Amino acid sequence: MAREFTTVGVIGLGTMGAGIAEVFARNGYSVIGAERDEDGVARGRQHLEHSTGRAVQRGKMSEADQATLLGRITLTTELKDLADADLVVEAVVESLEVKKQIFRQLDGIVSPEAVLATNTSSLSVTEISTANARPGRVIGVHFFNPAPVQNLVEIIRTVVTEPDVLADVQQLMVTLGKNPVVCGDKAGFIANTLLFGYLNHAVSMYENRYATREDIDAAMRFGCGYPMGPLALLDLIGLDTAYEILDTMYKQGRDRLHAPAPILKQYVTAGLLGRKSGRGFYTYEEADSHVVVPDAQTPSAADAPQLRRDVGRIGVVGTGTMATGIVEVMARAGYDVLVVGRSADKTDGVVATITRNLDKQIQRGRATEEERSGTLDRITGSTALDDLSGVDLVVEAIAEDLAIKTTLFENLDEICRPGAILATTTSSLPIIALARATSRPQDVVGMHFFNPASVMKLVEVVSTVATAEEVSETVRALSAEVGKVAVSCGDRAGFIVNALLFPYLNDAVKMLEAHYATADDIDTAMKQGCALPMGPFELLDVVGNDVSLAIQRELYLEFREPGFHPAPLLEHLVTAGYLGRKTGRGFRDYSAR
Repeated sequence: MAREFTTVGVIGLGTMGAGIAEVFARNGYSVIGAERDEDGVARGRQHLEHSTGRAVQRGKMSEADQATLLGRITLTTELKDLADADLVVEAVVESLEVKKQIFRQLDGIVSPEAVLATNTSSLSVTEISTANARPGRVIGVHFFNPAPVQNLVEIIRTVVTEPDVLADVQQLMVTLGKNPVVCGDKAGFIANTLLFGYLNHAVSMYENRYATREDIDAAMRFGCGYPMGPLALLDLIGLDTAYEILDTMYKQGRDRLHAPAPILKQYVTAGLLGRKSGRGFYTYEEADSHVVVPDAQTPSAADAPQLRRDVGRIGVVGTGTMATGIVEVMARAGYDVLVVGRSADKTDGVVATITRNLDKQIQRGRATEEERSGTLDRITGSTALDDLSGVDLVVEAIAEDLAIKTTLFENLDEICRPGAILATTTSSLPIIALARATSRPQDVVGMHFFNPASVMKLVEVVSTVATAEEVSETVRALSAEVGKVAVSCGDRAGFIVNALLFPYLNDAVKMLEAHYATADDIDTAMKQGCALPMGPFELLDVVGNDVSLAIQRELYLEFREPGFHPAPLLEHLVTAGYLGRKTGRGFRDYSAR
């Protein structure tokens, strides 16, 4: 028979603890909040009054409901006042000794049936539980900040957590309107393990000057739809907090991907902690401000990219989905576009697809008949590469095969006029290999659009060691002219987005493979805990497991980082033909849907 929880104790009334107390009180539970001293109690009361006051101001709670809620919460400086609690949630400072001391004291205060929970985000729940005479009743209940708003709760079971304790706490979280996900006891749990590996990689990318902070953040926002870029998110979390979480994860798992990037420690030592100190990766108006102000690294408006070479007519080689999207983008922006395909049927198909897209836009009020006719008038189809002799820029968007692309660039080198820019949309192949196939490597550049190109805002402009700066700048300026956000990076596997995204996805597969948590719980944790648009397994099945495996292999071969080795489970799914949505089965089965 399930436990009945009526009274809940919360130890620690900082932002998180007060939020947890509010969650329980909102749902009708009697709450006893404990702090070390009267100052702590006063701060806790202030947190509660401010949080519920904001809800009243926004019309989400009446003043009467606020009074009732606050009336359910009793504040104290004495742990012995928690004697009648059926559940105690500890939310004090992230110190193992402090937490163990509390769990030791609770032994002689609460009843033997009471459940004891820790809200730790990184420490070992198992080690905390050893301080209690009944470690089987100890469990991790990791709320996300702000607790009254965030629906995700990670429930951490230790090897000795009693099954009925786990089941009862799961059900309790559901009654609170939360979405509980269950995982084992290892540093970082689900969300932080996956999130902080990705954040740490972004810091290393910045530290190695591969891309600017602005471009790294813009790449993940516009390329993946993330609500914040990784460096801005670190400033929000606090660089000291991030360092401690990564350090704890590394010491427990010895995964090199979790070893804090050296620059993180330097920032923390210098007191550059992010928003709370007024400066981190970015500079803020003042401490605790979210307003970013210019500093020495901020790009100047005077440095905005210019068209250093004339671009009037554009050629696109290819008739697939990506090529079609690029043709539409360029033609809608006012450029004359020549699309070259293997047959007239293929190029006619490009025009037909763009016509359908424009008709849909007209129905939605996003385009006019004049824009439709003007766009279509600017598109010409051809089956002859020689017709590209008069264009100013060629964008190659054919199959991801180095041999085929190399042959094409050899032809383009012979056909295109001197000074014409030769761009490739490759997402994984070495651009310098294509440049070397020409007599003009200075004119070869990467112009990596994201799919669908007509919708996605990001373009990664990839320069090789031979690319002329005026070529890179012209492509960045052109990208802005056609309504895209251009970011700059060097010619190495994954560029910015894939180099950050796919190791994170690979880590998620390893987590599933280790039976640490289910695919559903991992997806839920990342969507609700980190506000990502899709969970890792949803995204893998959309991208295609074969595509993901190919990219991960390229990253591993380039960087030789052991943590980048493709997860065996991913390889097995691809071998079995379980490629995702396109085959009806991947990490999930879509055949019956």
